[in-house]
Amino acid sequence: MRRPALDDLPDEGPLVLGEVYARHFGFVWRCLRGLGVPEAALDDAAQDVFLVVHRRLATFRGESTLRTWLFGIARHVASNHLRGTRRKEARQEPLPALESVSAGPGPLEGAQDREAAAFVQAFLGGLGPKKRDLFVLAVLEEMSIPEVAAALSIPLNTAYTRLRSVRADFERALARRRGGGR
Repeated sequence: MRRPALDDLPDEGPLVLGEVYARHFGFVWRCLRGLGVPEAALDDAAQDVFLVVHRRLATFRGESTLRTWLFGIARHVASNHLRGTRRKEARQEPLPALESVSAGPGPLEGAQDREAAAFVQAFLGGLGPKKRDLFVLAVLEEMSIPEVAAALSIPLNTAYTRLRSVRADFERALARRRGGGR
């Protein structure tokens, strides 16, 4: 079942940056992660997205949903961050991530979650940009296929075809991971 889109909520008056940020930060952050921005650069990339939003919010004409517009900005920012990361990679090594103590899930669940997230990240890394963008929006963000087609500026039938293809790719990758490789 598709969760209701925040864009479906009624808006009154002009868009305000604080409201856009509060409603859509999580969406932007997850999109950036899905588009391959390294964990250490996610906060900076999200800030860059909202700097662009701040500069261009007054020019948003509503010809697409706000999430579609934000995804376009996030895709551009992710591309720039990845290009910069590749340049710096030879010179720097990332610091190891620090784990905080919490009352949340135990070590086993945490390890399983990290393993699943690493699997999805590796799967996304092996996809071409067209399939990756569609997978992030349709599967991970649970956007409707008409929204995805609009966000990616592709025909609706093309979006459905790519979705079937990328789901089949994902199923094959899962089967290989479980040892039933095809």
